[in-house]
Amino acid sequence: MKRTGLTLLICIFTFISHITEAQVMYQPKNEDGFSFGSYGRVGVDWNFENGGSIGRRLNLNNMGSIGGRLEEQDYLELTPAFHFKPFKDDDPTLIKVQTRFAMYSQSLSLFGNSTTSSAGGLTIGIPEIYAEASNINGKDLSIWIGARLYRTEELILADHFYFDDHSGQGFGVEFKDTRFSAIFVSSTDTSANTPPYFYLNIVGGEATVALRQRSVIVLEHDIHLSEKNKFTAMGEFHRMGGSSDIDDLTPPRPTPQDSSDLVLNYGSDYGLVFGAKLISKLGKPNSGAYNKLTLRYGTRIANGGDGGHSKTWGTYGAPDLDKVSYAGAYSFALVDEVQFDLSEDNNFHAYVIYTLSKGAASTNGMSKTYWGREVYNRKQDLTIGFRDVHYISDKVHFLSEFHYSQRTDGDEDTYAFQKISLSPTFVPTGQRITGARPHFRFVASLSHYNNSAQDALYSPYLQFVGPKSWGYYFGVKMEWWI
Repeated sequence: MKRTGLTLLICIFTFISHITEAQVMYQPKNEDGFSFGSYGRVGVDWNFENGGSIGRRLNLNNMGSIGGRLEEQDYLELTPAFHFKPFKDDDPTLIKVQTRFAMYSQSLSLFGNSTTSSAGGLTIGIPEIYAEASNINGKDLSIWIGARLYRTEELILADHFYFDDHSGQGFGVEFKDTRFSAIFVSSTDTSANTPPYFYLNIVGGEATVALRQRSVIVLEHDIHLSEKNKFTAMGEFHRMGGSSDIDDLTPPRPTPQDSSDLVLNYGSDYGLVFGAKLISKLGKPNSGAYNKLTLRYGTRIANGGDGGHSKTWGTYGAPDLDKVSYAGAYSFALVDEVQFDLSEDNNFHAYVIYTLSKGAASTNGMSKTYWGREVYNRKQDLTIGFRDVHYISDKVHFLSEFHYSQRTDGDEDTYAFQKISLSPTFVPTGQRITGARPHFRFVASLSHYNNSAQDALYSPYLQFVGPKSWGYYFGVKMEWWI
């Protein structure tokens, strides 16, 4: 029996060796042919409500981590990448195939208590699987194809990617300071309140299931105004196609009936986005201080940016059911963040996020979508935040944060809260920078809600404990990236 097992292992090893030799021309030719990256956070949190419970996020609803991210749940990313060397040794082209696996729990369960088969357990996603060739023939040229987290600007205090989050599946070309990409967005989420990608297509009098595609064309260009200032202009064009049946209809077009949950056919629609970004370096050339100011305006179906996300294809609000389109819908977004050193022992970071979005319906309040569901047709939110990092020593840092958020849905009263967070942090690498990882943190947060937020239970914390003016959170967390 032992000899049989040994023989089987030798056969398997020989078979794999022959495959490797047969495909050696496709394998990386140097020792750096494979790289591995990772991001993750894990820990425990609690409060003493209802006899003790897992801690709930204190931020306002529909804003995600905007308002402070120290209360985020467990999360893990694993990013393997294969690097291929060109056939000719003097070819400087860089070739990479990268995949990213993301894991998180759909409930508040801790990673250690979750499996993919448990209720509300672990979910595995693949947000990235793409190939890229850059520095082609030594020129400032690159091309990529696949699913990619295609974004640059991140507000770390709020874990918020803003302005240019074009993550999705598609392709792109970059040449010097100009970037072109095409992203294709489709979804089978039939519970969504936004314009449905999944719908019933009426063809020949019979209902057939169809999957509607949104195409997003993006063009960006950088202009270097000076050594310390860079300006970026951005434009997007969105289009969702319609069937021949709806395009041939003349008014009055069909609209959803109160008694029907069916998705009625609707015509094609489009959207435009215009954006501008100014990045300015502050202080000495190598100080790391900066200011980033971004403005973005989206129209029609490209007015997205809600729930803590900034993707323009997450259309906000309700359509104009008379015109059967999103004509008149818009969104305006402003983000400004600044970072600089107050002294050798203090780093300061501040930000402001303002968003105003409106759908195409005539009202600001609840309006019906193509599904016949009701959603708010207008929202306005504002968040201001500050963080000070005090370097007590190389390995002991102290984080203190203050955040203020307010949000108005439709014509409702404004919901508002303030939060202060204190987090003594151990940094085993001994780096005196805000980006040093891993971080070992103790987190203590205290928040205060106005009367409107209390009455509406407008926070994950309030939804658990009921209408209270004060909220609190304790946690022991670890975060890393590499």
